[in-house]
Formats: sequence, C-alpha cells, structure tokens
Amino acid sequence: MNAVVDSPRLPEVGTALRLLRGGILKQMAQLRHGQLLVHDALGMEEFGTPASQHPDLSVHVHVKDMDFYRMVATHGSVGAGEAYMDGLWECDDLVALVQLLVRNRDLLDGMETGLARLAGVAMRAWHALRRNTRQGSRRNIAAHYDLGNDFFQLFLSSDLMYSSALWEDDIATLEAASSRKLHRICERLQLRSSDHVMEIGTGWGGFALHAATHYGCCVTTTTISQEQHALATMRVAESGLSDKITVLLKDYRDLDGQYDKLVSIEMVEAIGAEFLDTYFAQCARLLKPDGLAVLQAITIEDHRFEQALKSVDFIKRFIFPGSFIPSIQAMLDAKTRSSDLALIELSDFGLSYAKTLQAWRERFLRQRECVRQQGFDERFVRMWEFYLAYCEGGFRERSIGVAHFVLAKPGYRGPQSRQAHGVHG
Repeated sequence: MNAVVDSPRLPEVGTALRLLRGGILKQMAQLRHGQLLVHDALGMEEFGTPASQHPDLSVHVHVKDMDFYRMVATHGSVGAGEAYMDGLWECDDLVALVQLLVRNRDLLDGMETGLARLAGVAMRAWHALRRNTRQGSRRNIAAHYDLGNDFFQLFLSSDLMYSSALWEDDIATLEAASSRKLHRICERLQLRSSDHVMEIGTGWGGFALHAATHYGCCVTTTTISQEQHALATMRVAESGLSDKITVLLKDYRDLDGQYDKLVSIEMVEAIGAEFLDTYFAQCARLLKPDGLAVLQAITIEDHRFEQALKSVDFIKRFIFPGSFIPSIQAMLDAKTRSSDLALIELSDFGLSYAKTLQAWRERFLRQRECVRQQGFDERFVRMWEFYLAYCEGGFRERSIGVAHFVLAKPGYRGPQSRQAHGVHG
C-alpha cells in the first residue's frame, strides 16, 4: 500500500495581502543597479542585476509579517520605514538598501501612487501644521532635541557636535574629525581674538567652546531648545569661559546687535522653507559692514528641491517635524533676494557626513541597552537605527550633501593682513 504524501501547504495569507504583495513585487521587477532578495511567507523573490555586477549592493530583506505590504501600499516609503519600526521586516544591510533604492529613485517614486498618494496628502497637511513660527519652532525643536542630553551623549563625539564632522586621510576617529571641522570653520571665518562671533544654533555649545578656547574670541550663541541651553550653559561655566561665551535662549529672529563674524551649523534645515529669506536677511543684519559668515548646511540636488518640498519623507514624519533640506540654488536665491551678502567660497564634503553617520549609528547600536534604560522602547530604537542608516545611504549616493557657505558683507576686503591665530597650545 502506497503511503500518502501531503503536498506542501502555503501559509494562510489573505487575498488582499496577496494582491498587494503581487503589485509591489511587480514594480520591483524593474529594479536595476544592484540585487534585492525578498524572503517572506510565500517564498523568495530575486530582483535586479546579479550580485557579481554590483557586489557592494546585494541586499537581503526578510519580511516577517505580511502586513508589511499593506503599509507600503498605503503609505509608500514612509510606510516601509514605519513597518521597520514595528519589526515587520529585517535587512542584512540597511544602508545598502537605501543606496539601492536611491539608485532606483524613479522606481521608488512610482510606489507613491494610489492609496500611498492619498496618505501623502494627509501627511502634507500634518506637516503644514508644523510651520516654524516662533511658537511652532520651539515645539518642533523640542520634539527632537529635548529627547534628553543623556540620550545624545550616548553616541555623539565628546564635543557633542550633532553635525557632520570633516574626515580627511589622516583622521581615524570621530573626535578628531569633529575637531577638524571646527578648526576649518574657524579658519574660514578668519577668527581673531578681537572678534565677537554670533552663532545661530548653539547645539550643546561645541563650536562656542572650541572658538573661545583655541582662538580667544568672544561668542554669543543662541538656541530655542531648553535641554540644549541648560547643558551648554553648564559646559561653559565648567570650562571657565563665562566671560567669553554668552548662551541665549532666543529665536534667531529676535536677535539684535552687530558682530564681526557669524556662524550657523546645520540650523537652516530647521527654519522652514518659507522662512529662508527671513533667515538670510537676519544673518546680514547681524553682521558688521565688513563681516564674514560661515553656514554649514545639508543640501539636496537642485532639480529635486521643489519635489522634496511637496512631499513628506520618513525624516519629516518621524524625526524632524517642520524640517526641510534646501538646495544650494535655493539658498543662493534667498540670499540674493533678502541680503547684501556675497558668496566667496563653497565647499561640499558630503561623503564626510556618510562616515559621521556610520560612526553615530555604530555607537548608537552599541549603546542600545542604555537607550532602553533611559525609558525608550524598542520601536524608538528601531526608528533611530533606520533614521541613521537612511541618512547615511543618501549621503553615500550623493543624493544629499553638506557644504560650507562662506559669505561676506560688501565692506569685506579679503583675508586679514594678520593671520587668523589660534591658541592651540
């Protein structure tokens, strides 16, 4: 008597999810410039070009919960990020996945259709409510920076700079790269001990402490984050530099006076696109007639700026409410419309940001248990892991960059006859 052999049974997956899965995977069939393996309850699918042709971009995604497909179908790329936060899928290399999707950007844009487009309308309406008025800016900044100073100290460099470091061939650590960036900004400002510098966006006081310590200048710096203001004020006092550094808790629009130099490090992204002219007009007003400014800004490709303004991505939705990324041209246009500042130098160092983000992500993941002990749940940990990888992939593919803009008032007459001098010890 022959034994009866049961045929393999497919998992119980509803018709709706099967259809959504089929539609999404059909779009993935157009993938190029890398290889993507998708493993879920219904089997394994392979897309793109062989790994031998793109060895740096062969990515394996494991869909642990089929509801992943519903979230992607209804919320597009933001839904995919939220599904990662919820633990619905895993990936062997998140950064490489982001790079692969950036290289297939047209395909990714094609997924923002149907229900995802309707969800995008709702997210844009939500984002519009996060306008950077004086009250709105405080709320938006608090949503990110007031997570707690102890949290950021887990993964930032010892100087607590939350902006791109500057990696060069002779640099091996995040601390050294961060110090190099601060020195480069001071050099571009041609800082002297007689200078009084206005800093828009204090962070935790890293630049102010560096400039006052190494160049002997005075710095007035402002933030609207209560947490940052408290720690920056304490660090200044502990350093014995209270006579050199003044830390304000004030909106940049309410600043007055005139200064020899001005610096703003990755603060412009938080002002809101509609306030770009206001920001540049204020920078110009705060500078003396022969003043010099250095702005460090994250930038997006010029041809994608308008599209990005009209969309809400993972960063705007979950990490930096009210934020935007300006293009170089958008910043220069705003500068021209609203100020008498002249651009005298522009330097991009986007790949340094990729290395900075890699260092932050590695430190963050090593400290994930400490993050949990601070009261953050697993969803928060996964959100930050995704955020850091998402940004790193964008910088590695140069879809976003970071640059130093050196701007001068009409009375500026070139480098000072006396060299910028440091007290480097």
